[in-house]
Amino acid sequence: MFENLSDKLDRAFKVLKGQGSITEINVAETMKEIRKALLDADVNYKTAKAFTDDVRQKAIGQNVLTAISPGQLLTKVMNDELTELMGGTTSEINFSGNLTIILIAGLNGAGKTTFTGKLANYLKTQKNKKPLLVADDIYRPAAIEQLQVLGKQIDVPVYADPESKDPIAIALAGIAQAKQNGNNVVIIDTAGRLSVDEAMMREIEQVKGAVKPHEILFVVDSMTGQDAVNTAKVFNDRLDFTGVVLTKLDGDTRGGAALSIKSVVNKPIKFIGTGEKMEALDVFHPDRMASRILGMGDVVSLVERAQQQFDEKEAAELQKKIRKNKFDFNDFYSQIQQIKKMGNMKDLMGMIPGVGKMMKDVEVDDNAFKAIEAIINSMTPYEKENPDGINQSRRNRIAKGSGTNLTEVNRLIKQFEDMRKVMKQMSNPAAMANMMRRMPR
Repeated sequence: MFENLSDKLDRAFKVLKGQGSITEINVAETMKEIRKALLDADVNYKTAKAFTDDVRQKAIGQNVLTAISPGQLLTKVMNDELTELMGGTTSEINFSGNLTIILIAGLNGAGKTTFTGKLANYLKTQKNKKPLLVADDIYRPAAIEQLQVLGKQIDVPVYADPESKDPIAIALAGIAQAKQNGNNVVIIDTAGRLSVDEAMMREIEQVKGAVKPHEILFVVDSMTGQDAVNTAKVFNDRLDFTGVVLTKLDGDTRGGAALSIKSVVNKPIKFIGTGEKMEALDVFHPDRMASRILGMGDVVSLVERAQQQFDEKEAAELQKKIRKNKFDFNDFYSQIQQIKKMGNMKDLMGMIPGVGKMMKDVEVDDNAFKAIEAIINSMTPYEKENPDGINQSRRNRIAKGSGTNLTEVNRLIKQFEDMRKVMKQMSNPAAMANMMRRMPR
């Protein structure tokens, strides 16, 4: 996400390296490089120019403290301005009193149906809501079936009427069913439409008029860059939507849509899609995204993702097991599954300050855990619960059963034993204090 832009901005800041202060002369070249980097990322030209002008104005003449360099000071100014450019503050769903109606709109192929499922999952698991999905795309083949599959996957009901060709009637019937069944959120998945198709644009306006939604979310494929921003403007002129959703931000995106869209349509980005899984949806935080673009990581989001996946009661039980040195391969396997749910590995590493830059040329395989999982799955229940009892003949059998070799099995068991020792030491305050005392000062 934003890898190329981050690299180019990093190079631009190096122009100021070694300078004692930020002046009109030495900042000019840096601003030129930053503007070029933004344009390469497909940021709207007017937005890029206004942004660099603002940054230059705020940076020039600022006193550079002895503890920081001009490049670091400019990074701070850039961070503040990028945050403002992308909306300044976080904006989430505005819920109404009894029943909140959310209308989903956008182009064909933007990922509306997948986002509809993700949003329902997010509202159910994170906001304790009881959503109902309405399959209101009457044009795309298998659109209804896709939403029904997603609904089943996340255990959320779906209202559909495959026989009807009236999107207004379907939407109103879905709302009526939600009221009857006690759902407090209705999410209406509409058909994809081109902004130049007058009949389709008029249809979505009529659906809006009939259902009177509390939220209209415009879903846009971030990989389309500046085209996404232009389309958003046309849709906003017709629908006056309340927020934007950027999908496919985990792909090879240049970031132009995320950086331009707020300044062009003056509507907040509310959510970003970061993968195909139903959990791969994040609330958009402008300040955190600015930090990530500038290579400063995003520890807060990393911790939040971890908190969403790790159960407190389970964590307490695990801590007890670690203290008693009872942490086994069942526990290890469970931890791996929870880490995998947090998102793709390269994205997670990019949230750790400094690691994103280190990993930029490294391919991180999301299947990195496959061999470990295969080895653990080849163990008997006794072996999983008693790692110390895995003798040589058992190791040979595990290697054959997992499709790996003896070296890989031995390495995993050795790493597991080392990890167990460290975890036990860290869980013992007295042992930790002793370790700290012995450390060189």
